[in-house]
Amino acid sequence: MTNKIILERKRINPGTKAFAYTFLLAFTLLTLMPLIWLLYSSFKLQGEIMIFPFSLPKNPTIENYLSAWKLGNMGMAAFNSIFYTSIATIITIFLSLSIGFALTKFGFKSAKVYYSIFTLGLLITVNSVIAPLFVLETNIGLYNTKLGVILPYIAFGLPMAILLSTSYIRGIPDSLIEAAIIDGATYLQIFNKIIIVICSPVLATIAILTFLKNWNEFILVFVLTSGENMRSLPVSINSFAGRLNVNYGMQFAALVIGTLPMILFYIVAHDMLIKGFGEGALKE
Repeated sequence: MTNKIILERKRINPGTKAFAYTFLLAFTLLTLMPLIWLLYSSFKLQGEIMIFPFSLPKNPTIENYLSAWKLGNMGMAAFNSIFYTSIATIITIFLSLSIGFALTKFGFKSAKVYYSIFTLGLLITVNSVIAPLFVLETNIGLYNTKLGVILPYIAFGLPMAILLSTSYIRGIPDSLIEAAIIDGATYLQIFNKIIIVICSPVLATIAILTFLKNWNEFILVFVLTSGENMRSLPVSINSFAGRLNVNYGMQFAALVIGTLPMILFYIVAHDMLIKGFGEGALKE
């Protein structure tokens, strides 16, 4: 009798199911259509875009991509984006796991205070501190340097990363750490051979979220750098948006160049992201 009641509760009403699928399909189309329009419009010349903005290209051309890559210095911008994002993501992962390990397994009384201070960083936005950050970096000589970009990337990425790593590591049994200490392992060995291995799901989640956030970041690079050789892809793409004259074909091509790597990265890594949230971020 009990099993029958459970099965009845689990059974979904056909009308509700149809509504859910319809809603998800409509949401998917609304999400994909602008991307599809952006992609095929990037193969159209300026005149065709202005006269027939929604039609498919009549004479597809890659001229927009060649011009955007050359005039926008997209090669250097792509290298900078990869450099900024990769270095900041790796350091953020290492620091967040180290801090999470220390806060949950070292047993010092002020751990909750430090944890609260770190998580308060979630309330601080880039826009609220960009002016004093600009003045600070100018005064200490970090303005228009790669280090001056990477350090804020790490600082703004750590609060969420620490929140995720701490909540996961807290669920690792203390007996496992104690057994390793009894066997003569140091905390560094425990971190390298136990914590990093067990935390692989949440590590993947932190890596993906941090990578995507850093890749899309605009205002820090725009304000804290001035040289063309320091631009990231979002800043380089913004240079195509002039106030008086906008070449939409080149701008669309630049947007595709900047967006495509992120989409491919998410397609490859989305399973790890879901797994990480399921097994890591929600683990207590």
